[in-house]
Amino acid sequence: MVLKPQDLLKDVAPLRRATIVLSEGDDPRVIAGAAAARDAGLADAILVGARDAILTEMEAQSVEEGRGLIIHDPATSDLTGAIAAEYLALRAHRGVDEEKAAAAARTPLIYAAGLVRLGLADGTVGGAVFTTSDVVRTAIQVIGMADDTKSVSSFFLMFPPPNAPDGARAMVYADCGLVIDPDAEGLAEIAIASAKSCSAFLREEPRVAMLSFSTKGSARHAHVTKVAQSLDVLRDRAPHLAADGELQFDAAFLPVIAERKAPDSDVAGRANVMIFPDLDAGNIAYKITERVAGYAAIGPILQGLRAPANDLSRGCSAQDVTEMIAISALQAHFA
Repeated sequence: MVLKPQDLLKDVAPLRRATIVLSEGDDPRVIAGAAAARDAGLADAILVGARDAILTEMEAQSVEEGRGLIIHDPATSDLTGAIAAEYLALRAHRGVDEEKAAAAARTPLIYAAGLVRLGLADGTVGGAVFTTSDVVRTAIQVIGMADDTKSVSSFFLMFPPPNAPDGARAMVYADCGLVIDPDAEGLAEIAIASAKSCSAFLREEPRVAMLSFSTKGSARHAHVTKVAQSLDVLRDRAPHLAADGELQFDAAFLPVIAERKAPDSDVAGRANVMIFPDLDAGNIAYKITERVAGYAAIGPILQGLRAPANDLSRGCSAQDVTEMIAISALQAHFA
């Protein structure tokens, strides 16, 4: 049985509990979610924001500071100067001077990412109030890209419902939330990152399907060519990965269809990492899988950064916050 993130985090029992910093520390959902994560032993949390506002909301929820849940106010923190200096070093080439760096370090998103950059937190979560573009841009600028990637992408963990038919399985879907129209190299990079995410979160050997409306040349179009080329790039960069394409979804998912459409494939019919050709396809697919097939969709989860930074929906619940804290702690553990 594949464990969901909170259960997996408890199962792997990291030697050191991760610290996740939340950039919207005065939001009631963030406080409730962080307190729940702390109380469940998932991670310690830092709430970033105006101290008085955070304390007022914590008091309203009967949540106490301390014991793995602390407040950092960028306006008064002793760490703001160090974050400003780091931000200046990172962004001086973009015209940032000392005054601008000092002002930036007092903003919650940059302060939170700065703690991660300096190794004072293991990951950061935002997006309950800030936009996705703000969260992702700050993560790229401050935390930075992983050494082996050139872009940030996202994935969803898809878990089948309890009453799912035989053959249903947990899967990684990518990219369903961020990269609009990747080229062949971009698709290959998404596939490599998603395979690593599959190994970490599903604890399974990844089997990667590069998806298309065509299977093994059944149709000809520039869109099909892009996917076929992405497989060539993928096999060149990660020859150890079990990957195949181009495959239609049914050929990737169902053994009986795979036998007819791609009988020589080691991936067809067994894929657990589904790489969609563009954001249209990925976003539509995960929502259909969630709403029609009853799968639980967890994400989008960001990948390709030096350290975890994840985005919440502005319509998120406290439970969503807790879940994303667990995911970020897992990413830090498996990094």
